[in-house]
Amino acid sequence: MKVFLVEDEFVVREGIKNNINWEAHGYDFCGEASDGEIAYSMIQKEQPDIVITDIKMPFMDGLQLSRLIKAEYPWIEIILLTGYEDFQYAREAIRIGVSCYLSKPISGDNLLKEVDAIAEKVEEKKQEREVALRYEAEMQERTELDKLEFFRSLLKGGRSFPELLEGAKKLGIDISGPCYNVVLLKLWSTRHDAFEYSGSVLDAETSIREIADKEGAIFFDLNVEGIALLFRGESEEKITESIKRSISAIEAVMSKYHNMRYFGGVGQCAGRITEIPDSFNWASRAYAHIYLTSDNGFLWGSEKELQPVNENLILSTIDPKHIDRRHIKEFLRRGDESETEVFLDEFFKGMGNNAIKSTMLRQYIAMDIYFCVADFVENDLGVDRDKLDEEMAVPTPEILADEDRTRDYLVETIRIAIGIRDNNYSGKYHDMVKDSLSYIEEHYAEDELSLNTLAAHVNFSPNHLSAVFKQETGQPFIKYLTDYRMEQAKRLLCTTSKKSNEIAMLVGYKDPHYFSYLFKKTQGVTTTQYRSGMQMEAAR
Repeated sequence: MKVFLVEDEFVVREGIKNNINWEAHGYDFCGEASDGEIAYSMIQKEQPDIVITDIKMPFMDGLQLSRLIKAEYPWIEIILLTGYEDFQYAREAIRIGVSCYLSKPISGDNLLKEVDAIAEKVEEKKQEREVALRYEAEMQERTELDKLEFFRSLLKGGRSFPELLEGAKKLGIDISGPCYNVVLLKLWSTRHDAFEYSGSVLDAETSIREIADKEGAIFFDLNVEGIALLFRGESEEKITESIKRSISAIEAVMSKYHNMRYFGGVGQCAGRITEIPDSFNWASRAYAHIYLTSDNGFLWGSEKELQPVNENLILSTIDPKHIDRRHIKEFLRRGDESETEVFLDEFFKGMGNNAIKSTMLRQYIAMDIYFCVADFVENDLGVDRDKLDEEMAVPTPEILADEDRTRDYLVETIRIAIGIRDNNYSGKYHDMVKDSLSYIEEHYAEDELSLNTLAAHVNFSPNHLSAVFKQETGQPFIKYLTDYRMEQAKRLLCTTSKKSNEIAMLVGYKDPHYFSYLFKKTQGVTTTQYRSGMQMEAAR
């Protein structure tokens, strides 16, 4: 524990420094200064745990120094020394948050006793900060789900500016502008099926989160849909520069992975927070090309055309002879129902703005999509063709004669296929969650158990597992695990005489301080109070 001394009298300073064997008592005497002005810059560098300072000093006195320290480093404890019995000084010291106010002269032994007492407080506060940080880290999954819900409300619109600010504040998100832009991004491993666990994807997503933090962008985990980055800035120019830097950094990260694909869509700059949905819509249009190309890259959404970031990514001029059924299949395998309309719009626009107006071409494309969907449901999903025919109508000449009716028919057809796909997976999801719950029951006592370790066990991506687990159980994984561990802890408190730190180890917490913190936070009482209450209840 680091101690720093500020004293203008040389003899007093030397006495305090040399008459106490700081190292033998577990302290690092990390520095000294003769006045507050010199001391402050040294304290900024050393960041000691305890500062001992005289009040009366030239240039900057001890009270002024204490105010500066507490403003920037509130966790540093301060001992004030004074030769004056002035209540005004003491009252001001208390107001600032000084730990101790001592009169000079003071012996080394008495000063050491005060330092030891304060050191205990410092250690307690350190432990409190550490467990609070661990709690925040463990609850990250829950936070990400709350952030996703907030992001969807941001895109949906209808909420006032003050409501959005309040919602962001609760999540610790700074959404101050005045300009915004949205980037949508997805990455996946070509070695794995959709939704499968991939350690490389996890590592890459962590790097992208760090890039976003560096640029001041807000990272939203959209689960199976990918990632959204919300950029904020003073002007469109600065946001665009920030996005370009981020894209370059992301491309550098992704170049390290030879078996991964990535694709992103960039929206248009919005001048106010309530216009973010417009930015998102442009990003979605660009992002829809993920299913229309086998290349990696980013597309920028614009009113004129969707421009690739580099000249090698040319998607804006697809003519009918290049129509590829694989694009439809890729969307059926990986796409989300909510993306269907945007995907089809971009699919047709890729063939030319008037492609859907051509009756012959429209009929050809519609029939091709119909047979592609039928093939996917029957051969990829293994679903009987009769079931598909019950839910999906065959395209009739009346439907195909009209541009809007054809579009609506194709949207509905693809949505039906995705619905069958998701229902087909639901049985697998149920089995996967059942397996997850069994794994938690067997391994809850292991401190290392986490969403990632569970995802690796059931071979699902953590994002997908998180979404499915909450859907099937009604709780995020981390809340379910915490509640399960707390129930086991309460059972042991009621049925055994084991100490709290022993019970902590038995229910998966190596750190007894963290277990005590978590128990009180979730149960509203300490372990001792809970045990006493149960004993009193049993006696009655």
